[in-house]
Amino acid sequence: MVINNVMIKLNERNNGNIEEARKVLLSMEGKIDILRDIKVEVDTRKGEYDLLLITKFNSMEDMNSYLVHPIHLEVGKYIASVLKDQASLCYKSLE
Repeated sequence: MVINNVMIKLNERNNGNIEEARKVLLSMEGKIDILRDIKVEVDTRKGEYDLLLITKFNSMEDMNSYLVHPIHLEVGKYIASVLKDQASLCYKSLE
């Protein structure tokens, strides 16, 4: 399994914007067949980043297909419009 974690920092960091971004990210759930699992967590410490997007795939090929999927690209447009910074880490898991 391949797991991709993306930490997201918003331009305007308030509860309403954080919740809206979380909702938009979770809107992909059940709509992209190669997306095995999706979670979006909110940073309770109010640290450097606001959200953590965790996506799981069966393979790197599936993840690469997800990255160009029309639904993901549409969500990406919204996130890009509210994004200040991001960092990501992708790894293979034996899970």
